[in-house]
Amino acid sequence: MPASNDATAILPGLSPICGRAIEARFDGALMSSDGGLLVLREVEQRLGIAGRLAACIRDPRAPERIVHGLDEIIRFRMLMIAAGYEDGNDADALRTDPLFKLAMDRLPEHGDLCSQSTVSRAENLPDRHALLRMGRAMVDHYCQSFRQVPRRIVLDIDDTFDAVHGGQQLRLFNAHYDEYGFQPIVVFDGEGRMIAALLRPACRPTGRKIVFWLRRLIAALRDNWPRVEILLRADSHYCTPEVLRFCRAERLDYVLGVAPTTTLRKHVTALEASTVERAARAGGEKLRRFKEFYDGAASWDRIERIIARVEAGPQGVDTRFIVTSLHGIRGRTVYQDIYCARGQAENHIKAWKTHLAADRTSCCRATANQMRLFLHLGAYWMMWSLRAAMPRRSFWRVAQFDTLRLRLVKLAARVEVLKRKVRLHLPRSTPNQPIFACALTRLSRMLT
Repeated sequence: MPASNDATAILPGLSPICGRAIEARFDGALMSSDGGLLVLREVEQRLGIAGRLAACIRDPRAPERIVHGLDEIIRFRMLMIAAGYEDGNDADALRTDPLFKLAMDRLPEHGDLCSQSTVSRAENLPDRHALLRMGRAMVDHYCQSFRQVPRRIVLDIDDTFDAVHGGQQLRLFNAHYDEYGFQPIVVFDGEGRMIAALLRPACRPTGRKIVFWLRRLIAALRDNWPRVEILLRADSHYCTPEVLRFCRAERLDYVLGVAPTTTLRKHVTALEASTVERAARAGGEKLRRFKEFYDGAASWDRIERIIARVEAGPQGVDTRFIVTSLHGIRGRTVYQDIYCARGQAENHIKAWKTHLAADRTSCCRATANQMRLFLHLGAYWMMWSLRAAMPRRSFWRVAQFDTLRLRLVKLAARVEVLKRKVRLHLPRSTPNQPIFACALTRLSRMLT
């Protein structure tokens, strides 16, 4: 095995095995712990997100002096995030990693990749106009990821709290979470594709602000698909008079949560009482019943179709309300099969925020933190596309991102550079070896 000439200390504290001492050193040259990174490279080459984002930014550097292009910096950063290195400081150690060099189309003996300071400068480079172009580019990428124009798409809109621990721009104290932070708005479609992410203060958005942002999003989608039907799903934060008016004006269907009010509860008082009685006679098992009626808040322009779900059980009565523009579908079906499906968006947020550490918004400037959200959005697309390329009924098709990373990316590898080829030596004991060939074969048929 190739070894470096630099003497490295032996790791202390390892117990002997079968009477033999154990010596462990970090002295293996041309080795990496990210042997599966080339699979992500294949995904990114087909997605082309790094090139899309880089094309939106004006590079002020002199072209003849550029060593690392913006697309290369963005690609390197997204690969780092997908591989579990969410901290930009790790770039200083990974810039010499042979697998990262191969993933960036460089041989191990070629020049090092960009450093942490270069990554930081790139994150602070986009201005407000460049960020708007990048947001539009990600919507265009979403639309072009389909083989054919869908008849209908579902947009799940939600927000998530992102705690901060410094003096970042746009930070705000949130009394519910009892700390300072951001509350980005994120949008996924019904199948888990991530469409947009917007950095904003940690407060509930007003109806005007929601509509201002939705108008841009819907316009971008309609520019690509003029005739597509769009269904909007969201919780009660987004059920405002402005949003309802906007949906009607733009011919959007909607299923939105509604905060309980005294007026709404008057419609279900009798149903709650009878449901409690039935649940008690049923031995304490949970009982769920539904009721439909037309009503509206005083601030609404008109009455709307409202569906109430009443659930009674040992822990008491729980009543929820939703408002919808859908007609010809039973209220139970609208609530259980359509509205409740938006709960899957919570898993998508978990994958983006927890497994890909999208809450690492520690830059001072808001524009830099928004840029980071786009980088994590690109890393999400890489992991989502890898998972979507797996066999439909396999465990891998529903695996979490951290599981995919652990099983497919975190793999020891030794690189051997020959005259006509580069050979990777992977552990013979690697579990699930056939899935690598299966994934690479299916990736070759990926449209995007």
